[in-house]
Amino acid sequence: MAMVTMLGAEFPVVIFSKSSCCMCHTIKTLISNFGANPIVYELDELPNGKQMERELKALGRKPIVPVIFIGKELIGGPNEVMSLHVKGKLVPLLLQAKAIWL
Repeated sequence: MAMVTMLGAEFPVVIFSKSSCCMCHTIKTLISNFGANPIVYELDELPNGKQMERELKALGRKPIVPVIFIGKELIGGPNEVMSLHVKGKLVPLLLQAKAIWL
């Protein structure tokens, strides 16, 4: 879990994804449309992607991707991100993490 947690804390927004995952694409698009520039780790394209998948699974993430970190905190998957968005809390969180500026 150390590698995933460390990578998740390096930038304001980090997304662990797979290139063929449509929900991953949706979450990346949503966050990018607010002006954020997330760091995306495509697990199916990385040599250590399988290790990262195991770490995400150990964190309790099911499905394994997408997993989103904002402001060095594990937010969760698409359900958590969409819930924050619907409640009007996603933009303030991105602002607090200095991922976007208004």
